[in-house]
Amino acid sequence: MLKTGIYVDAENIRLSGGYGMRYDVLVELANVGKSVLLRANCYLAEDRARTKEDAEYRQKLYRYHDVLRQCGFKVIKKFVKHFVDDEGILTTKANADMDLAIDALLQARNLDRIILLTGDGDFIRLVLALQNMGCRVEVIAFNNVSNELKEVADSYLSGFLIPGLLPMHVPHGENRQRGAAVNYNPDRGFGFMRYYSLKKEGLIPESVFFHFSKSTVSNDSLFLDSANIFEFSIMTNPENNRTEATDIRLVEE
Repeated sequence: MLKTGIYVDAENIRLSGGYGMRYDVLVELANVGKSVLLRANCYLAEDRARTKEDAEYRQKLYRYHDVLRQCGFKVIKKFVKHFVDDEGILTTKANADMDLAIDALLQARNLDRIILLTGDGDFIRLVLALQNMGCRVEVIAFNNVSNELKEVADSYLSGFLIPGLLPMHVPHGENRQRGAAVNYNPDRGFGFMRYYSLKKEGLIPESVFFHFSKSTVSNDSLFLDSANIFEFSIMTNPENNRTEATDIRLVEE
């Protein structure tokens, strides 16, 4: 079994498209296939001054922390610091990068696989160090992801593509998915949508045929960039009894 650890740079994820992320799905992802979750750490910010003064903020924040703990995560807080810079501008700072890096390096001695949730390029050296210790490092992020971080990781996957990780409005009875276009032929206007299913064997890639005419996209060159994420429904075409993607919409950053 692969002994797995999850490390979440929560502020980076929240500010880069991952607001509302389901932590229970992360736990499920870490426990499928030949993997077992040993460590789950979430690094987040708390404004202590606001916690004392704003009851609504305090209630929402602590409820969020309780949900994380119920999912099996250890919550590591970095308290927000307020200071005035040289130009007299009030600035806030709460960076947990160092805490995450030190914990991951110390705990990696007992791990085989690390799932790192961040798009921050400052973690490139950490990824390389963990790999040199023999760990496989998988990066998951949403928007504004460092290209170098994607390249040094053993694998990178957009969080938008992991089923259930982000809430998605699904009309009753529809099979709604998120995916990326592959093998798109601009001359003929068709290709395939690659999406994933989370099963007990692991994260399984699947694909479905699509035609440009079934999308709301104005410029079909967007289908040539595998970094673009689309939402779509899957249905059976009654004319040829073929499964196809329809109502294809670009997921905006």
